[in-house]
Amino acid sequence: MYKIRKKIILISVYAAVLVLFVALSMILVPASLRDRSVLILAGVPAVIFIILLIDGDIVRRALRNHLRRQVFDKSETHYLVDFINKLRFCYSLDDFYKVIADSLESAADCSVLFVDCEKNYILYNSPNRVSSSAKVRDKLALNFPASWNDGTYFIDDSLGVVSSYKDARGFFLSSDKQHFYVFCRYTKLFDLDIYSQLFEEFTRFQSRAKTIANLSEISGLTKEWQQLADTQRSFLPQTMPSIPGLKLAAYFLPLVNVSGDYYSVLPIDRHKTLLMLGDVSGKGLPAALIMGLVMNTVKIIGNKEDLVNVIHEVDKAIKNMRLQDKYTVLFLGIVDTQKMSIRYINASMSDPIVLSRSPDGYRIKPLSSNTSLVGIIDMGDVRVAEQRLFRGDTILMATDGVSEVMDDNGIELGDTELFRQTLQSSAAKQPQEFVEDIVNLVKEYSGGKKLHDDVTMMVAKVGY
Repeated sequence: MYKIRKKIILISVYAAVLVLFVALSMILVPASLRDRSVLILAGVPAVIFIILLIDGDIVRRALRNHLRRQVFDKSETHYLVDFINKLRFCYSLDDFYKVIADSLESAADCSVLFVDCEKNYILYNSPNRVSSSAKVRDKLALNFPASWNDGTYFIDDSLGVVSSYKDARGFFLSSDKQHFYVFCRYTKLFDLDIYSQLFEEFTRFQSRAKTIANLSEISGLTKEWQQLADTQRSFLPQTMPSIPGLKLAAYFLPLVNVSGDYYSVLPIDRHKTLLMLGDVSGKGLPAALIMGLVMNTVKIIGNKEDLVNVIHEVDKAIKNMRLQDKYTVLFLGIVDTQKMSIRYINASMSDPIVLSRSPDGYRIKPLSSNTSLVGIIDMGDVRVAEQRLFRGDTILMATDGVSEVMDDNGIELGDTELFRQTLQSSAAKQPQEFVEDIVNLVKEYSGGKKLHDDVTMMVAKVGY
């Protein structure tokens, strides 16, 4: 064995150094000088010892390198050495299979079986009667189940564990519930020290391959989620429509790629425009599905002026999806720039508001909730509310991601005088500028920390 023979070299070399040291000390320090000079008595042997140590180390390294070449480069063990060296550069199962074919099957004439015991799935097997035999695979599965301890084991002709490697007809590595079997008639000729290196490199490969596979999966999922996010954004208005007497702006910032927030602007006729903004419960794919459903349902309804029917159709569509605990809060408002009014249904949205100019500055008029959540409970009697509008009025619709953002003290923005003052001071501005003021306020109020909800708002200015 390599380690034992290496120790023998070490002991032999330093034993020779010691013998030579004693002999040379006796020869090079004459008896007549031994009693006269302490310097000679101590110095000459010290020099001799250092020289011998240096020469001995050179000889030891030369002998060790020669031994290594004999064991790992010229003996049968070099097949496994070659396999280990190539395994270091494997990053996927496909890489691994190629190295098996090149180093173990073609070069070393070994037969290989690689099994995922947890899934009871054959990952790889050599095309010969041993590794391809169903009887062999069944017996190995019976003898070495998924619960088998990690490590290296020798197996005999009867496919059982054998304690003496000299009687082995193969070996297997057990790691992370995967078994890597190598059948080889000359297993006994492999140096024992190579197996620890092989097992270590095999476990490293497993970890490396799993990490890369996960990253690839994440990358694939990321692309799919991005495609989904792009599809979802296509439901939203890409640009605000040009509507006489009404200027519009919107802002949409999802917490993750996909969102349950949504908004839309649907002109009904020259003077009437349906404004919609909502928020689906939860996050991720289910919320995105409901968002798309709501948008499409409202879009295809013929009579959009019948707000009661619109909201009942939305409620029915969500309930028909049968997604547990999924619902939406929703604001539907028809702005009539001729009659200067807004007819609306507020289904539990954070109160949309109208900012209206007065002698004392802008007054805040809430468009309060007048019906329940949509899509989960019986909505009961739904009524449409109406409020008068004036030239220059600003309508703000926003999800609770705006009003419920918190500062370091846990105080919500919507409860502060700062929020109220910002609304009033920005009300005279154009819709896009108004939106930018609110977005900047949300970011500053959170202290630059990551937000915990989607932020969506739409602003309409009447009479321009």
